[in-house]
Amino acid sequence: MSDKLSFIPAALRALSCPWALRALWYLSFIGILSSAQAQVQASKTEILWLGQAATKITSPGGKVIVLDPWLTSNPKTPAAFKNLEALGKVDLILVTHGHFDHFADAPALAKLTNAPMWGPAGLNQSVVTLGVLPPELAPRFGKGGTIAPFGPAGVKITAVHAEHSSELVWKNPATSKDETHVGGEPVGFIIEMENGFKVYHMGDTALFGDMKMIGDYYKPDLVLIPIGGHFVMNPSDAAFAVRELIKPKYAIPIHYGTTPQLAGTTAQFQQALGAVSNKMIALEPGQKADF
Repeated sequence: MSDKLSFIPAALRALSCPWALRALWYLSFIGILSSAQAQVQASKTEILWLGQAATKITSPGGKVIVLDPWLTSNPKTPAAFKNLEALGKVDLILVTHGHFDHFADAPALAKLTNAPMWGPAGLNQSVVTLGVLPPELAPRFGKGGTIAPFGPAGVKITAVHAEHSSELVWKNPATSKDETHVGGEPVGFIIEMENGFKVYHMGDTALFGDMKMIGDYYKPDLVLIPIGGHFVMNPSDAAFAVRELIKPKYAIPIHYGTTPQLAGTTAQFQQALGAVSNKMIALEPGQKADF
């Protein structure tokens, strides 16, 4: 060995070996990964409700998912969010079905942010066929399908049953007339965050018995549940679903008060919940809740 290196401690000389450098890099990487995982575990899921079923979810890992974006003409959406750019970064869009009050601003938001609009296979097939969005912005999946759009360790999204309809009304630019097209079958979404917290956005749905299976199998921590009645569950139906079938830790009522037909109220929902009324978190459009 050269005398010039004799003063270097053995531990430092070992780092000049390729295997030692690789080991050091690996240990550093594991440390960074563990730190990032711990940060995700300590972070929260943010729910921003914007009226009707429109919801912005920010995951503990910072991914932004916008569901059922009807904003620009929604009478309950705060003025600050009627400009789609106010949503900021959007990583993914989810649409539960083809009705205007869930789909209206989804194509424009996808084009603005370059975020893919995932939806029921039949709906997105019509969207692509009609030229509303290109295929890369309208990927398809169906009930029982699970996607991991941000990688295997990221958010996971599963489409589940909803009891509703899903017509897509499209204005033909050649005739300026509305046409009704296939909108596929409506769905709800189970959204599992990086830290395991699960949100069940129910979209539009009536009460159905397999909500119990969804509750037993997926065990959602939070449900975003329609309570307006007429087209969806009324407060009594929604309370039964929460109390007897799904049994989540928390319930945020949505899809009420936007039109005269959607007459259900949060007070009625809370009363119908009875002994488990503490599960309900009532938000005003534009308000957030962290979990």
